Amino acid sequence: VQLQASGGGLVQPGDSLRLSCVFSGRTFSSGATAWFRQAPGKERDFVSVIKFRGGYTNYAESVKGRFTISRDNAKNTVYLQMNSLRPEDTAVYYCAADPSIIHSSLRSQVAYKYWGQGTQVTVSS
Repeated sequence: VQLQASGGGLVQPGDSLRLSCVFSGRTFSSGATAWFRQAPGKERDFVSVIKFRGGYTNYAESVKGRFTISRDNAKNTVYLQMNSLRPEDTAVYYCAADPSIIHSSLRSQVAYKYWGQGTQVTVSS
């Protein structure tokens, strides 16, 4: 399984970006896909997650109301729509997936088996 993250870039505060995470090599019918981010000098943190079945989603408090996660199973793609971006959103964003993850571990990066390479998001005026 390979995950390809894309869509990052340099934007100004208040702008929007949409990140994409494309799956190849295997089609998941269960489990979840999540986005994590790592700012310079900081640890990697949970951002958002979506389950393959049922559409359950969850967000970090810092992005709730501004970011929206969604999926298009026909395109094997998960999206992260990021609105009202702030300088503190600057980070490398990673997508991760696991077909067997349990609900209680959805926000835990160590629970995910497959990872994309990361895409840089920079928010600066």
